[in-house]
Amino acid sequence: MLLRQIYYFLKPTLPRKLRLVFRRFQAKRLRRRHINSWPISQVAGRAPDGWPGWPDGKEFAFVLTHDVEGKKGLDRCRDLAEMEMRLGFRSSFNFVPEGEYATPESIRDFLATHGFEVGVHDLRHDGSLYSSRKKFAANAQKINHYLEAWQAVGFRSAFMFHDLPWLQDLNILYDASTFDTDPFEPQPDGVNTIFPFWISRNDGSGYVELPYTLPQDSTLFLVFQEPSIDIWKRKLDWVAQHGGMALVNVHPDYMNFDGRRRSLEYGAQLYQDFLEHVAKRYRHQCWFALPRDVARYVCDYIPGFHEPNGESLSTTSVAYPGVDRPDSIPSTHSSSPRTSSRQPRTVSSAWRLRGKRVAMVLFSSYPADPRPRRAAEALANEGMQVDLICLSKDEKDPKRETVNGIDILRIPYRNRRGSTFQYLFHYSTFILISFALLAMRSLTRRYDVVYVHNMPDILVLSSLVPKAFGAKVILDLHDPMPELLMTIFSLHQETTGVRFLKRLEKWSMALADSVLTVNLACKRLFASRSCLPEKIHVIMNTPDEQIFRFRPAGSHASTTRSPSKPFVIMYHGTLVERNGVDLAVDALARVRQSVPIAELRVYGYATPFLKRVMDSVRHKGLHEAVHYLGPKPLEDIVAAIGECDVGVIPNRRSVFTELNTPTRIFEYLALGKPVIAPRTPGVHDYFDDDSLLCFELGNSEDLARKIEYVFFHPSEAGEIVKRGQEVYLAHTWRQERLSLVNLTAELLSSRDRPNSAKPL
Repeated sequence: MLLRQIYYFLKPTLPRKLRLVFRRFQAKRLRRRHINSWPISQVAGRAPDGWPGWPDGKEFAFVLTHDVEGKKGLDRCRDLAEMEMRLGFRSSFNFVPEGEYATPESIRDFLATHGFEVGVHDLRHDGSLYSSRKKFAANAQKINHYLEAWQAVGFRSAFMFHDLPWLQDLNILYDASTFDTDPFEPQPDGVNTIFPFWISRNDGSGYVELPYTLPQDSTLFLVFQEPSIDIWKRKLDWVAQHGGMALVNVHPDYMNFDGRRRSLEYGAQLYQDFLEHVAKRYRHQCWFALPRDVARYVCDYIPGFHEPNGESLSTTSVAYPGVDRPDSIPSTHSSSPRTSSRQPRTVSSAWRLRGKRVAMVLFSSYPADPRPRRAAEALANEGMQVDLICLSKDEKDPKRETVNGIDILRIPYRNRRGSTFQYLFHYSTFILISFALLAMRSLTRRYDVVYVHNMPDILVLSSLVPKAFGAKVILDLHDPMPELLMTIFSLHQETTGVRFLKRLEKWSMALADSVLTVNLACKRLFASRSCLPEKIHVIMNTPDEQIFRFRPAGSHASTTRSPSKPFVIMYHGTLVERNGVDLAVDALARVRQSVPIAELRVYGYATPFLKRVMDSVRHKGLHEAVHYLGPKPLEDIVAAIGECDVGVIPNRRSVFTELNTPTRIFEYLALGKPVIAPRTPGVHDYFDDDSLLCFELGNSEDLARKIEYVFFHPSEAGEIVKRGQEVYLAHTWRQERLSLVNLTAELLSSRDRPNSAKPL
């Protein structure tokens, strides 16, 4: 990180050879760390909700851009343009207005006459454009002058520096200063998307952001000294498969057209080979477009937006000689198979998060903990750069890793259950470590959001330094900590420790800008003693539809039961006393009297409590009917649910289980299976007796009766499942995810900073 910051400040003044040596040293180390996120970050391939597809049903867009950094590059522009024309391509050339060269009007006229685009590249290309907000505003006036004089609508900063709210000072249709993933840039915060997106101004106007999605030529051929275009081809194939925008940035300064070997250059034949490959393989599947064409297309699909001069957007684009592409973009796009799902207003609020940075902190392992994983991936999918600090589960976990676009830092410190003192010691140590890490990182990078997961609540203290620098703080309360520890340690609510935990809860919520929790029961509890109701938002723990794919009730049921087939009761989850797997064993002993083929399958990590349960299983003579099958990944849990006849959530009575709305209810319902859950406020806020099979909390005899009901009345149980699925479909993770994304976007839009983006 220190090397990166030195590079950030010194790069503009370093000789190019020394700059390249520095980049190669840095990039070799980073390439190993980001092997799972460069050149392809899987999270960037997700299309925005309601994305309409490309014109005339084309599979993806292909865009060529060039940054002309110095006089050498200027002298090669005509050669590069003629190469592209021979192959039937057109591109955008971005010139530096006040750099080491003056851009002749003749070269701009030549490019415009032959169907190319001209854009503005920084102001002086010296790295000082973003040195201060005041200086940027002053330079923006000069850049706007050149934009008007050159009749240009696009901009790109030098060295890919960017601050999207600041760029709103420019009279542009689009900016191209970002990237989907490129950890080798001095400002490496990728926007995690291969699709264009909209940045809104305060007055309702705005501009389109076009990230480059194929690695820059300088990265491939100068830094990594790649001998071929294989990485370009592989990334292009991936972008095409995901229907995105393949935008590449090539520098004529580094291209050698005479075949001689020179340092800091590569043979132009490599670029020509790439264009020939694209024309041959994707000639008919691809929309070959200029950057301005793509930007106008995006604006056409977000009603009411206008170009910087206030006029309605034109959809006409230039014809590309020799290339199979539309001469214009029709306004209705009726031939596109995806236009029927167009929902631009649903998309817009999420797109405000592109390019923002979030720090996420959790006192658990990642990606094993499902709620933090879903939250982190939801924000990364919307273009946020997510830095996550968590615990190591075991010594095999790498200290640093990138998973699905999430940059993970694991603290080599494991969460072990124990006494109250051990809990306090573990929590305190982790809070100090995470506080120090975020404080140091805040000096070298700016966080827009700090997202803290409890337990403990007071972990929110780790956000103090980023908050002082302007970050918004989200506190996600998975569990009410006083109630959970009362249950674990059998504490009375009036004990000193519990009262202290409630006070910590209140302080933690006061420090946060927004509080999230898992259900209505918890929201009522927190509002009654710690926080204003309007500050608390419910984001439910519902299963990921990509894993728990919806199956209508009865879709996999058999009309007859084989006498040899067991009646399978399933439990999966944490094997601790409050979750009551011992009650499920007691219920099974009763059920076996009327249903001898009943058996119980148990999934989860082994614990001392499980050992006691299995000892009682042997004592009751149920060792052939109770099967402990160990922990399983979610994909295997899906298969196990598919094989069961009924799921049980046999919670014992406690102040904690009264509040809980177990995610496992939704997991069984998503797969069309009956599930028996406790009758508690946390459950009955969402389900009634017509939509869920419920038993009296902690009563194994009542649980047994409900299991027998499922066996002897399968049709009636199936009807209850159908009604329960209606409740589930109102709370799918897709909907909860959108709520989380929109809440985050609204939180950021409320910040009192100049030119901040507003919701559409």
